[in-house]
Parts: sequence; structure tokens; C-alpha cells
Amino acid sequence: MKEANRNSAAQGRFGTFAGVFTPTVLTILGIILFLRIGWVVGQAGLAGALAIILIANVISLITGLSLSSIATNMHVRTGGTYYMIARTLGLEIGGAIGIPLYLSQAISVAFYIIGFTEAFINVFPGIDPRLLSTGIALLFGILAYVGADFALKLQFFILGALALALVSFFTGGWGQSVAPRLFAPETATAGFWQVFAIFFPAVTGIMVGVSMSGDLKDPGKSIPRGTLSAIGITGFIYLGAAVWLGTHAETQSLIADNMIMHKVARWPVLILVGVWASTLSSALGSILAAPRTLQAISTDRAVPRFLGTRLGSATEPRLAVLITSAIALVVIWMGNLDFVAPVISMFFLNTYGMINLASGLERLVGNPSFRPRFRVPALVSLAGALGCYGAMFLINATATIVAILISYGVFIVLERRSLTQGWGDIRSGFWFALTRFGLFRLEDEPWHVKNWRPNIVVFSSMIHKREELMEAGSWLSSGHGIVTFSHVLVGDIEALSRRGLRTTAARRARDFLDEHGVSAFTECSIVEDFYQGVLGIMQAHGIAGLEPNTALIGWAKETEIHHLQLDMLRRLVVLKKSVLFLRYDPERGFGRKRRIDVWWRGRDRNAELMLLLAHIISHSRPWEDSEIRVLRLMANPEGATGARDHLAQFLRSVRVEAEPLVLVRSAPDQPFNDVLAESSENSDLVLLGLPVPEPDQVEAHTARIESLLTVTGTTLLVRSGETEDILDTETGK
Repeated sequence: MKEANRNSAAQGRFGTFAGVFTPTVLTILGIILFLRIGWVVGQAGLAGALAIILIANVISLITGLSLSSIATNMHVRTGGTYYMIARTLGLEIGGAIGIPLYLSQAISVAFYIIGFTEAFINVFPGIDPRLLSTGIALLFGILAYVGADFALKLQFFILGALALALVSFFTGGWGQSVAPRLFAPETATAGFWQVFAIFFPAVTGIMVGVSMSGDLKDPGKSIPRGTLSAIGITGFIYLGAAVWLGTHAETQSLIADNMIMHKVARWPVLILVGVWASTLSSALGSILAAPRTLQAISTDRAVPRFLGTRLGSATEPRLAVLITSAIALVVIWMGNLDFVAPVISMFFLNTYGMINLASGLERLVGNPSFRPRFRVPALVSLAGALGCYGAMFLINATATIVAILISYGVFIVLERRSLTQGWGDIRSGFWFALTRFGLFRLEDEPWHVKNWRPNIVVFSSMIHKREELMEAGSWLSSGHGIVTFSHVLVGDIEALSRRGLRTTAARRARDFLDEHGVSAFTECSIVEDFYQGVLGIMQAHGIAGLEPNTALIGWAKETEIHHLQLDMLRRLVVLKKSVLFLRYDPERGFGRKRRIDVWWRGRDRNAELMLLLAHIISHSRPWEDSEIRVLRLMANPEGATGARDHLAQFLRSVRVEAEPLVLVRSAPDQPFNDVLAESSENSDLVLLGLPVPEPDQVEAHTARIESLLTVTGTTLLVRSGETEDILDTETGK
């Protein structure tokens, strides 16, 4: 109960201005505005500088729009950006972005403090910079530990200082105007994109306000309003600053003097205050945002849950504040951070790119659950994602690659942990949309026998006890076809459904396949008659373009059932469905999986299917060392040589690696059973063709089949329902 009260108390403390607008503005109006905007104008010219600012702000604006779209489609809780990415793209991707993002936010605290210290000691030399930075880090850590309320109130004073600095700047320089240089001077030492790379980090502060999402009264309203208004206002300030400097300072002064704003301002001391305020505000914003990101990540168990613990009765993530402060202190005392700095910027940009990607994909996928109050076209968001990743490579290609590799490494670790998430994300919707698109394209494409693939439904009333059917089905699909294991329950639909047997059977079948590492689909059907059910399922299963073409069923041990199986066979062939009966020898199993025998009675649809199935099985991993033998029985030796040559030529023409064997009866009346027993005695799998009996011949055919199966090991009885030659891949035919 106390925990619930604390959670409730943590909610609804801040509105749009205090919770989103102010921290976002203070982070965007950072040190680049006061120390680098003049250099940007000097290097690129006024027109070039305006183009750079506009491009950067367009990317920032699109990201803000995408952010607003996602934020108005969900109740955004603690964690801000991480929370939205995880709930949209999944926990693994959210963690892969969120963990580096947290570290970047924590390290940024130190960078902003170091920036303030360097600016401060230029005016007051003699102070130990590390001691000053340490003192400020400890002070800000205490402020964040005490609570965001006081820290956010402090930001109002910093915002006031920034406002005074800007007033001093824009009211200075009257009567000192110069003709602006529109384009880059000949003395420029940096190209357009190099200057862009220097400026772009100025607009990467738009997520700070979002990180306070768990403390907002109405995140769905505050995040879009606060973020977009902050982007718009700061964008105009940067454009105005560029124009004012370009028309009030010479080009060489802009390039050489980082404190040119100090020279132009009416009250120069206020610019110094602005520089200090901008760096301190960014540090304060980061030390408020980072612990909340860590708290959200720990809540989802992507990192140990205790890291987000609240200490005492406070609503603040105090342990996360202590950890963040410790990281900042370590970074302050590290020394050379030149390589780490650009990687951190890449983590921020990677986050922005993912926000755009998430919004764009949600619109493209079209999940009915995506109903944002703030709608953004998919192409706009995807263009923003492209802009973010393009900017990353333009700024620092090496740091970009390092950042992506780190995020990918985190993703792999989280994926292997198989974390359970209690929410839905875009992934299933994405695959659904992609599958839907592919199915419609598949339906529109003219079908050719060249593209024949096995689409097999494996039938059993106890699929979890028929491991041999599971193995055979997986080998026959061999990673290139589709196999569905259909668990058929026989009985009354209402009675079995009420008892939950259908759900239990489906789950048991799924678990059975997962235990054996088989990639296949499962379904469970309740029918009143097994074989009538098979006929119905084979007609109803699948959708246009992906209808099943083959049924795999175990050959019954009870002879009295065989007539039902053969009757079903005849009807399935009429429906142009192929039928496979697996007669499994429990003593021999599939042997060493070294030899497959195909008994050939001349080229017809049945023989072609048997040969292709043998080829597919031989290319599955368990059978990769196997050989295929194609055996043909001749009545006399006269035509044996020619038959063998013809068979060998045929195998070469269809590109199936198999050994052709032509056998001759030792006597004209030698039973086929004897030849079969002698030739396939040591084979691990035998494929025999199965004729389609007429209704009045079922009993005779059953006896014939049984006599053959008594002399073989595990055997696959094959009856093709195909009407075309599935071995013919010639496109001109």
C-alpha cells in the first residue's frame, strides 16, 4: 500500500512548462550558442550557416513530431524515450538503445560540468578545475537526490539568466552593422559538412524533457506541446543569432574569436553568465533525466532491478541518482575523453533515429492499436530516421560504427536472456504487414513449377508421441518449405472445448516442437472422424498462394484402418494433394541416416515426387552424409544397360546426385518382395510409390502394401497429387 501511495505521489507533479519546455530549452541553448555559432557563420557564410541550422532543426523537428505521435498513443510512464522505444519496438531493442542512452546521459553530466569549469576559470584563473567540477557534481547530485521539485525550480533562475544574456546580445551592436558574407570565405578551414558536424550537437537536447515523463501531470499533452514549442523557439533563436552575428561582425573575427557574442553584447558580463548558465542547466537536466532512464530499464529487468530502488520514503530513484553521480565523478577525474565524447553524441542520435523509425513503422504497419492523437505521415518519420543516421556518419563515422556495435552487443545479450515482456510491440504487426504484402504479391505472380516447395501438413492424434513424424516433417521442409503439425482431436467439439483440451493439446504440440528445435507451425482441430477431418483440414488450411500441397500421416498399425487411409488417399489425390504415409520401424528407426532408396517404375508424377523428396531429405542436416540410390527392376537383362544409361542421363538432366541401379529378376516369376528385401535390406529410408486403388480394389491393395512393408525398414509411401513435372525447371516450357 505504501508503495502504491509513493507511486501515486510520484505522478502528476509537473506541467508542460516546468517538466518539458524548460529543461528542453535549457539543454538546446547550450554552449554552442554562446561559443560556436559565430564560428559556424564565419566558416560557412551567413547563407551556409542558415542552411546548416535549418537542416539540423528540420531533423530535430521531425524527431519531435515522431516523439509526439508515439507519446499521444500511449500512457508514457517513467523512462521517457526508453519507455516509448521499448513499448514500440520491443524490450531487446529498447534495452539496446536505453542502456547506452543512460550511460551517455550520466557521462554528459560530467561533460557539461567540465564545460562550465573551463569557461569559469578563463575568468577566474587559479582555481583547480577538477576540484571545482567535483564540487558542482556533488552539489547537483544532492539536488537530484533531494528531489526534482527543487532542481526544476532552480532551472527557472537559469532560464532567467539565459534570457538576460540573449537580451544583452540582441540589443547590442546597434550602429556597428557590416555587409554579411553569404557564402564560405576562401580562408575557411572547414567544409560545409564539417561545420554541420560541429553545430548539430546543439539540437540534440530534445529528449531531456521527455525523460521526466513519469513526473508529468499529463505526458500525452505535455510532451508534444513542450517539445515542439521548445524546438520552434530555440530554432528561431539560433537563426536570429546567426543573422545578428553575420551582420554585426567581420568574418575573420567570427572565425578567430569564440567570445564574439561577448564583444557584440550590450552588457558583456551577461554573456559570461549565459555561458555558465547554459552548461550548468544542461548538466542539471541530464542528472535529472539519467536516473529515471535507469529506473525504467531496471523495472523491465533489462538490468538488475535493485538499480531503480527508491531509498527511504522518497519518490525519487535515489539509488540511480547516486550511481549517476558516481559515474559523473569518475569521468571528471578520468582525463582524456576525446574519443568518448563523439561516441556519446552518436548514442543520442541513434536514439533519435530509433524514435523516428518506431513512429514511421507504426504508421506503415497500420496496427489498429496505433491511434495517436498527433498524427505524422510515415514518410516524414522515416525521412527523419534517415537524416539522423546520415548526420551520425557525417559527424564521425568511426564513432557511429562504435556506437552501433555497442548497441548491437547489448541487443544480443538481452535477446539471449529471453526476457519476458508484459506488453505487445510492433514486431508481430511488422511481420504481419510484411507477410500480407508478400502474400498479395505471391497471389499476383504467375505460378511456375520451378517454384514448387513442400507445404506439408503432418497429421496425428498424438503429435507429441510421434517423434518420427516430427523428424520426417522437419527433414522434408528442410528450411525451405513449410510444415504444419496438425494435432487432431476426435470427439465432440463442445465437450472437448469446454474441458480445455484443444488449448492444452495445442500448447503441448508447441512445446514438443520447441524442445526438439523444430521450426514449424502448429494447430489443433476437433473433428468427429479423423480421416474426414484430414480431408477438411487439407482443403481449409492455408490461404491463397500458400495452400498445403502434401499430407504426411503415419501408416496405421491396425490393418482394419488401412481401407480408411486408402479411401482418404483417393480423395486427396482428386483434390490434387500429394499423400505421404510413413511406416516407421521402431527397431531400426532411421538407422545411420546414410542411405535413401527410391524405387523407380518409370518417369511419372509419382517417381518425380519421390526423387525430389529424397533430394530434399538428403540436404537436411541429419542426412547430409547420405547417398541416394534410384533402383529400377527389369524383367530381363537385354535392356538393362540402356535403362541404366537412360536413368543416369535423366538424373544428370534434373541435377539430382543419385546412383542409378538397374536390377534384373533372377527368374521371370521372382517376386518383387524378394528383390526389395535383398536390395534395400541395409537402407535407412525406402521410398515406394503408392497406386490409387479403385473402391473395389482397396482390400487387395492393402494386402499388397502390407506384404511389401514386411521386408523393409522405415518406409515412406508416396502418392503424388501433382499434375505437372516438379523436376522440370526449364523456364521456356
